Amino acid sequence: MRKTASPFSLVLLGLGVFLLVLAPMLAWYVAPRAQRTPVDIDATTVFTGTGSYFDTGTLRTKNRQKITITRHVLGDVAESERSGRAVWDVSTTVDTPVTLELKDPRKAFQWTLERWVTDRRTNAPVHCCKEAPTRFEGDAYLKFPFDVQRRTYRWWDNTLGAAVPLRFAGTKHVQGYEGYRFTGTVAPTRTGSRQVPGRLVGRPAQGQVQAEEWYANSGIEMVVEPRTGRIINASISPHKTLRAPGARTDAVTLLRGSGLEFTPATQRTQVALADADSTKLKTVGETAPLAAAVAGGGLTLFGVVLVVRGRRRFS
Repeated sequence: MRKTASPFSLVLLGLGVFLLVLAPMLAWYVAPRAQRTPVDIDATTVFTGTGSYFDTGTLRTKNRQKITITRHVLGDVAESERSGRAVWDVSTTVDTPVTLELKDPRKAFQWTLERWVTDRRTNAPVHCCKEAPTRFEGDAYLKFPFDVQRRTYRWWDNTLGAAVPLRFAGTKHVQGYEGYRFTGTVAPTRTGSRQVPGRLVGRPAQGQVQAEEWYANSGIEMVVEPRTGRIINASISPHKTLRAPGARTDAVTLLRGSGLEFTPATQRTQVALADADSTKLKTVGETAPLAAAVAGGGLTLFGVVLVVRGRRRFS
């Protein structure tokens, strides 16, 4: 009389061992590779709020006006696949009530076109693929890196042309969804110059002067979904002015926005996308590995017991 293992016990044992091997592979190999910035993105975010802007028709600053900022991000899939990077083309328009009705970015109060290239895993800037601007830096742009930490990040401000430190400031709920809150400011900084009539900046005796362009931002707030780094709400308070050459005070307000924030519709869209992406990453990195480990351990133990007990045969 001898003992032999039944086919059923061997199947259970093999399945259990497979699941035990699968668990760490999902957690340590598959999950990190799932954390990749998407390249097939086609998204629009809209900020609105009240502010002031300089009306070139009347040469006066209009106050208490609705300001709308619309940003459209389109991924260049072909270039992204070729380079292995995330290549995004970004169109940003700033509209007043008058220009918003025209529905033409070329007639907006301000329109910028940019091409941002980042490492799909780290979110670090990559200088290739005809990126513009060519010197952008930092570690947070249209999104934050994956697995956001409670620390300070450098957020790229395209108006400033430099990275701004955003400090962790607790948590905040957006449309019922909790995210990490980061805040920062930009002190008045000279960003360039433009030729304007002298009388516009308090120099009536001069026909044309090279006025200084200054920029500040009194309040930047980003609320970020921690696992994906997706921004679920954003608020900015930009202030762009002109000064006479060498002056210490502003002469003209070109644009001032107070608390320009994602619209409720944009918030809902961002929250839904963040929740879906976070759930996928959690499933691959936590839920599935844990389930595989628990099931694999149970099946392996049960299979070993059956093999040891065996099936009695008489020779």
